Amino acid sequence: MLLYDTARQQIVPFDPPDHIVTMYTCGITPYDSTHLGHAATYLTYDVLQRRLRDLGHETRCVRNITDVDDSILPKAKELGVHYLDLAASELARFDADMERLEMLPAWSEPRATSAIADIRGFIGMVLDQGFAYQAGGAVYFEVSKFDKFGQISHLSRDEMLLLAKERGGNPDDPHKRDPLDFVLWQPSQPDEPAWDSLWGPGRPGWHIECSALCLRELGTSIDLHGGGSDLIFPHHECEAAQSEAATGEPLVRHWMHQAMVRMDGEKMSKSLGNLVFVSDLSLTWDPRAIRLACLSHHYRSSWEWHDSLMSQATTRLLAWVAASSSAAANPAPASPTPPALDQVRTALDQVRIALDADLDTPAALLAIDVAAAAGEDVQHAAQLLGVELTRPVLLTGDPV
Repeated sequence: MLLYDTARQQIVPFDPPDHIVTMYTCGITPYDSTHLGHAATYLTYDVLQRRLRDLGHETRCVRNITDVDDSILPKAKELGVHYLDLAASELARFDADMERLEMLPAWSEPRATSAIADIRGFIGMVLDQGFAYQAGGAVYFEVSKFDKFGQISHLSRDEMLLLAKERGGNPDDPHKRDPLDFVLWQPSQPDEPAWDSLWGPGRPGWHIECSALCLRELGTSIDLHGGGSDLIFPHHECEAAQSEAATGEPLVRHWMHQAMVRMDGEKMSKSLGNLVFVSDLSLTWDPRAIRLACLSHHYRSSWEWHDSLMSQATTRLLAWVAASSSAAANPAPASPTPPALDQVRTALDQVRIALDADLDTPAALLAIDVAAAAGEDVQHAAQLLGVELTRPVLLTGDPV
């Protein structure tokens, strides 16, 4: 299998050394519903796991839940609810959406609030190694001490500063020695949750949660780390820096990022409010069509949402179901002289070839289209993409 590695900036072999493949993908901050940007991201790692399992691997994918941070706390305050109650209600909706899309369940789905002790211990490791300092009641990571800062994003300092300002890095914090230094532990506001620590009561910074959870759940180094491309900087750059500073070992062997889904020319995001929710789409469209609409775009290519995608995906799904039903009812007679193995190119073969070429899901869909048009049974090929063809297609207006 060949996959693009963000840090190496090229397509390289992805050949995990062990039977068990360890993966970590950044999960949701549960203060709103699952939108198509989430769906596209988690579908990418879902299909990757399906192909790895098809190759004989066991996959262990950890997907964290950020249930305390600078996004969920103000939203809970705005709604007048406890932040953990907000998280619980949104997690229930997220889980229902993942089930509708028939996602493989995460091997582990730990919450940030479950790891406060781990986080405090991790911060202590970073301090002990000389990569962090205390100031203003907070603990900061000192980027000047870490020579490899920038190893994933390959951004200039000016680009980093711009993105840090846009994405919650707070480079204007007067307590920082360098504007790019980032917080590991911070004092809580009077109306925010707080935990005791050696550095005073407070709560974790954003990046430290994933480092502590990844170490606790999977160990020092993992095979693959994923998430949306908007997490490359600052989140994943900072996560790698603090993890490697603490342990002295590489955090990740392969970095893989999903491009953004756009709407009206802007990244689909909660902060902008330009969202298409999976729960809304699934009221009127077959969830398998939602999956196909996302997989019709390559994971490294940003794409624009428009309503016609769902009708196109439904047409494709109908053709696949019809072809498999027809082939099941009228099986082809066995050939007295089967072709040589190197000449066999069924739809399943073609899908495997496409997925091994940097997870080329558009090519995989096209291969199934061609096979379905030729009357081939495409059920097994579709299953490798997480699409089950044994059920009738839900059309607009049908009861859900």
